[in-house]
Amino acid sequence: MEIRPFETKHLDKWKSTLDSCIRCGYCYEHCPVFKDTRWESNSPRGKMIMIYGLLSGKLDPSTYIADKISSCFYCGRCNAACSSGVTLTDIITDAKRDFQGTEFETPGSTSVTNTDCAACLACVRICPHEAREFINGKIVTDTVKCQSCGICVDVCPNKAVATNLSYGTDRSSLNREIRTFLEKDNGKAIIFGCNWSYYPDFQSSVMDPETPPEYKILINMCGGRLEKPLLLEPFLQNAWGVLVACCPDGDCEHDGNVKAKTHVAALREFLKEMDMDENRIQLVQIAHGDKAGFQSAIDKFMENLNTLGPLNRQ
Repeated sequence: MEIRPFETKHLDKWKSTLDSCIRCGYCYEHCPVFKDTRWESNSPRGKMIMIYGLLSGKLDPSTYIADKISSCFYCGRCNAACSSGVTLTDIITDAKRDFQGTEFETPGSTSVTNTDCAACLACVRICPHEAREFINGKIVTDTVKCQSCGICVDVCPNKAVATNLSYGTDRSSLNREIRTFLEKDNGKAIIFGCNWSYYPDFQSSVMDPETPPEYKILINMCGGRLEKPLLLEPFLQNAWGVLVACCPDGDCEHDGNVKAKTHVAALREFLKEMDMDENRIQLVQIAHGDKAGFQSAIDKFMENLNTLGPLNRQ
């Protein structure tokens, strides 16, 4: 592929919009990439400052800048939080367009396919953003179209698809958090919640610091990323149960809730086959921002779980 020079032809139209950004920082407290690294350059505000630098000529394009800008999960929380009404994800997408095909293009948080690919094309068929194609005998990811939802990672039978920069959202990182929590004497359950729907609204909930919760909430990027082995991992670590919370039907841009429902239904059948109560794994659909609904669902789940008791009592 021919390498083209870097030009800001797609970003140019955003210069006046970026002038309206007051650098308030409301966006960064919602960003999953910033939450994982705590580096300002990984925050939406940091990305906008770098893009402004490219547009003003105060920054030269580089792989470092392209990598920072391309690390986005498109959860949309920054757009919702912006006090100036800036659609940050649209600007990020146009920045990726300008970097695409240049010497600075990097995958960032988008998915990549390694040589273990069996060319089954499952990832191509399932991608909700039409970001994956089979070209000249291999799978190619369009780094502009890809929104890092991770559904392709789950569906690949050879585990040939991965996100190089996962920022704590990959299965191994989540498994470590599961094991660490369930090693505690009072650890009973793992709650999986969607970043768009529940965080950071739930983060502002009042919790009694003197009473550590019996459950751990793990915020994932999309219900479609919850692989079956990940959902089973808590049970292997002697958890009492697992609750999966996802968006209502029609609210998920990636249709990840459909995938999550399919996985949970299959695992409930699996638990029954293992002579375990299928209610130890449940799924709830909670509307965006319904903090009270999410907490109510957790409380009800934990009440039922305490009635069932630990696995070794069945």
